[in-house]
Amino acid sequence: MASLPVLVAMSGGVDSSLAAVLLREAGREVVGVNMRTHRLTPEEKALGAAIKTCCSPVDAKDARACADRGDFPFYVLDVEPSFERDVIDPFIRAYMGGRTPNPCVLCNNHVKLGLLLEKARLWGCGSVATGHYARKVRHPETGRWTLARAADTRKDQCYYLYGLTQEQLAAIEFPLGELTKEQVRERARAASLPTADKPESQEICFIPDNDYRGFLRRRFAERGVAMPRGRFVTTSGEVLGEHEGIAFYTVGQRRGLGIAGGEPLYVVAIDAATHSVVVGPREAVLAEGLEADGLNWMGLEELTAPRRARVQVRHRHEPAWGRLEPLGPDRVRVTFETPVQAVSPGQAVVFWDEANRVLGGGWIACSLSGVVPTAPA
Repeated sequence: MASLPVLVAMSGGVDSSLAAVLLREAGREVVGVNMRTHRLTPEEKALGAAIKTCCSPVDAKDARACADRGDFPFYVLDVEPSFERDVIDPFIRAYMGGRTPNPCVLCNNHVKLGLLLEKARLWGCGSVATGHYARKVRHPETGRWTLARAADTRKDQCYYLYGLTQEQLAAIEFPLGELTKEQVRERARAASLPTADKPESQEICFIPDNDYRGFLRRRFAERGVAMPRGRFVTTSGEVLGEHEGIAFYTVGQRRGLGIAGGEPLYVVAIDAATHSVVVGPREAVLAEGLEADGLNWMGLEELTAPRRARVQVRHRHEPAWGRLEPLGPDRVRVTFETPVQAVSPGQAVVFWDEANRVLGGGWIACSLSGVVPTAPA
């Protein structure tokens, strides 16, 4: 019996383009789909080639050209309402609440893979494939589906995918998991793909000029939202000046604060209740641990007892060893073996075993530090 077609998410970049072609070369029946998540503003369109994003009309055109090269059908799917509701709105709310969001995780869970898997079933496809650098494996302890580091550890994207459920993982394929970026480009050139040498897109696709503060200002203005100004406060309670709103700062930030001090100052914490941005020396940004909620267990069915694991607090962070302790059905405490810098509430945290397999992950609710900020007078 012939296998069902595979629906390939094609952003218009080299990775997803080659993923589709590799499946086609393997004899699979492929259907390509590009998701239009948002529309560029006139100002963004004026930047032309300076914009490094995905999901634009140009990217859809590039994806279609690759589908034509691979001789398989291709469609554009408008997911803008879902993307606005499930990715952009939470992104804005998080910054307004003094948290640092991770829109790529939300996009993968709800739109790129969540919504697309639903469409795959409706369209008679048996699975969804993407150009992510990740490997799908069974965890030896539980037999559950999980993710392992890609062969190209520099490009590994498991961090963004930790929220996938077992049902979703069962229906997902990652054709690039065993390839390096250099091999991907080489094979794309060999296949004469027009995206073979296309530059990388940036991580936040709906902010193509890479100015998230400008994006927030525009969205606040559109919604008639006034971001209250507040004060810069040191960890000892000294007021250093006024800032333009907590949405424009993130834990660990050093540049762009606009305040002078005898030593470099970093954002240590953000207090949404008082609209205060707490600043201090670099050592004050070191966290001894964190608490996370919104958990999704992948390799493990659940965490029932303390366990040693490697803990990743942001995409470019080399996981640090720590002790996981369950605090309830949807909360875990992490105690690092060595303090970790810039643990930001709102960011994703991913837990790995010693063999670089994902155990699970969640959202950082708070960091645990030896430095306790003093409330401003």
